Amino acid sequence: MNTTKVVYKGNLRTEATHIKSGDTLLTDAPIDNNGKGEAFSPTDLVATAALTCMITIMGISAEKNDFSMGEVSGEVKKVMTSGPRRIAELHIELDFQNHNLNETEKGLLEAAALSCPVTRSIHPEIMVNVKFNYS
Repeated sequence: MNTTKVVYKGNLRTEATHIKSGDTLLTDAPIDNNGKGEAFSPTDLVATAALTCMITIMGISAEKNDFSMGEVSGEVKKVMTSGPRRIAELHIELDFQNHNLNETEKGLLEAAALSCPVTRSIHPEIMVNVKFNYS
């Protein structure tokens, strides 16, 4: 079964539908590439996929090892380059709050995040910098 159906809506916008759930999202070309920038760009989705994958894989690791991660959030900064236009860098910052993580658990979470399938699928020329903040 296919995963996603995408329809071009005009004006450099697409609508993607997750076939199994029916959830949808819009993409726009970014302002710096002839678009409106009113929704995620396709390269924003790559950056977002890396971050959401890391958090999901950490959640799986925490459940598997029977501990709580506390409250986890993150942000990602995407750096583009030209010639050819592509993602050059992803800077990911993960924040953990209201947790009781020991050093072993932190190590398990960090190893899980760094082994996420999305970041493993990113071309090796793309620098992926990850920072873990425990408050």
